[in-house]
Amino acid sequence: MKSNRLLEQARERLASHADGCMENIHSAGCDAQALKLAAVLIPLLEADDGWHLLFIRRAENGNDCHSGQVAFPGGCVEPSDVDLKSTALREAFEEIGVTSQDVDVLGQLPQLISTTSYRIAPFVGVIPWPYRLCLAADEVARAFTIPLDWLSDSANYEICEHALPERKVPVIRYRVYDGELLWGATARITISLLQTLAVIGGVEQQRVAIR
Repeated sequence: MKSNRLLEQARERLASHADGCMENIHSAGCDAQALKLAAVLIPLLEADDGWHLLFIRRAENGNDCHSGQVAFPGGCVEPSDVDLKSTALREAFEEIGVTSQDVDVLGQLPQLISTTSYRIAPFVGVIPWPYRLCLAADEVARAFTIPLDWLSDSANYEICEHALPERKVPVIRYRVYDGELLWGATARITISLLQTLAVIGGVEQQRVAIR
């Protein structure tokens, strides 16, 4: 019953935070027509020790600017997708084998614009756990979970500078967890979710660039 109440609260808070775009220094003045539309699923699950988020590490691919990075399952919109939620659910099935019937979509976070010119729509969905994942080997090297308690501890992340070709930009970077580095756009989405769910308070209010 406690879990059900928490999920209903999460559904309500997400409904009130879905509009707009996450504030970052790349939002202003960007050419909206040039942005590539994408969507990700943020898989939320309840394990024996509490709530976790499920992440993936992308497979190494020299033609992909996100190669080898920690991410949420997701990708670009395709013509067959009915809407952005359909994109997120399709990508989750293709990349990690989670079927749309097994996802309880709680809602959507504000979209964000990345420094790689993507406009990303993040959808939060609860999945049953344990779950038999089926990873697409050409796209996903590994799937793993991180506890919300650990993610919400401000001692586990920091703002640091990341060098782009033209300039340096601030990004959120977490401490390494289970050999994996969570940073950039995925870390910003994670912080946005934690703030929306009121899991953490007083998180940095400065405008954070997203990669």
